[in-house]
Amino acid sequence: MTGAVQAHDFRPRDLVGGHVVIDLLNTVTARNAEPVDWLDGYPRLLEWAALTGHFDPDALAALERLAEADPAGAERALDRIRELREDLHDVVTALVQQDDPVPGEAVRRVEWQWKRAAASAHLAIAENGAELQVDVAASGLDYLSHRLVLDAFDLLRSLPAERTRVCPGVRCGWVFIDGSRGGRRRWCDMATCGNAAKGRTHYQRKRKSAS
Repeated sequence: MTGAVQAHDFRPRDLVGGHVVIDLLNTVTARNAEPVDWLDGYPRLLEWAALTGHFDPDALAALERLAEADPAGAERALDRIRELREDLHDVVTALVQQDDPVPGEAVRRVEWQWKRAAASAHLAIAENGAELQVDVAASGLDYLSHRLVLDAFDLLRSLPAERTRVCPGVRCGWVFIDGSRGGRRRWCDMATCGNAAKGRTHYQRKRKSAS
């Protein structure tokens, strides 16, 4: 991604993707205009991770301590998260839009990150079967990228392409999985992009009527 990096206070309204990996993709806004990256540092990444409710708070607290002790290492870990985010965005949107083939380079880079995560993971047996799990002790500052790329593998295996969409809102381009009953959701969030579009349509109608 080429674009600006800007501080942002994450709020629940920023989590509209329907899956934590999709929400990671949406930490860049205005992808269809002038992209803005909201992950302006490792602390911001931890803020986002805490808001999702997807990660163990004790693990996030441990990451905060590691980042404070090794700022350069935290910056490198953030770079890997950004690279994963952009590669996953390219893969997911290609699967959904089907206009172009899935980019092979992005797939290979995601695979490389998945192999790094798997090398730090351990096999756990739960009631719903076997799964790979990671922890801060083994993954260090890459714990979040390891968790997310393992989650991404599960998502890509079962991605509902017919219900995964890219929001057409002005300065948006967020990805979301439509979980509505009718499957006809168009906007990432009706309260933001949807209402803005309705307002523009109403304004244009008024101008047309006036002229």
